[in-house]
Amino acid sequence: MSVSLETLPEPLANIPRSRWPRHIAIIMDGNGRWAQRHRLPRVEGHRRGVRTVRQVTEQCARLGIEQLTLYCLSSENWKRPPKELDFLMQLLRQYLIEERRRILQEGIRLRMIGRRQGLPPEVLRELDRTVEMSRNNSGMVLCLAINYGGRCELVDAVRAIARDVQAGRLDPAQIDEERIARYLYTCDMPDPDLLIRTAGEMRVSNFLLWQSSYTEFWTTPRCWPEFELDDLHKAIADFSRRQRRFGGLQPQEAFPRWNDAHQPQFPDQHN
Repeated sequence: MSVSLETLPEPLANIPRSRWPRHIAIIMDGNGRWAQRHRLPRVEGHRRGVRTVRQVTEQCARLGIEQLTLYCLSSENWKRPPKELDFLMQLLRQYLIEERRRILQEGIRLRMIGRRQGLPPEVLRELDRTVEMSRNNSGMVLCLAINYGGRCELVDAVRAIARDVQAGRLDPAQIDEERIARYLYTCDMPDPDLLIRTAGEMRVSNFLLWQSSYTEFWTTPRCWPEFELDDLHKAIADFSRRQRRFGGLQPQEAFPRWNDAHQPQFPDQHN
């Protein structure tokens, strides 16, 4: 169920929907730090973070955001302690089971990007089941980046291109940016307009490297478990005020209105 104009949160009330981001991506950082700050085990931070995932997903769906992509597990996260990784996998499986009904009720389409190799069979089973059950939904796309790395994605794309060139299915002269994008995990998804990162970090951490070339960034010192809907609304509102040039200029920049003080001076040709 979408949010009506009369019930829009205050930061968004006077902003045209045409100025809102179509696709929001989030690096959900700071679960462990939040737990340590509250003298709790790190796993409690992950558990609390799931509650934030639920709230943000529901709100984005109701606001009519086209896609929400969440960085759940990076390809580098396998360096963490085995017990923490086991807990994360159990938590992911539990989330996929418990949220299935809500996903279907909200008309959300679940997707996944990342390498499937290394993920437990029971997680893949629940993931595939939820993806299949939500395939025909017409609402927001919820994309979970699991065992994902931007460099891994590019490596996989290059390998697939090389195979097609070797098999004679692709002429190297045809390889351009559009062609490369077709080989990425996100081949049928729009690039993210807005990337939110929590916990005050100022880096992309190997997330959507190709796709975020012109993405607007918004950061907050809040850790993910304490990220509130008001923070989401502020991020969208801030995005709406930015001028996205995509390497070009706005009309007023390309053709400035000159005043007398800025009139160009030309030499007197009669002298």
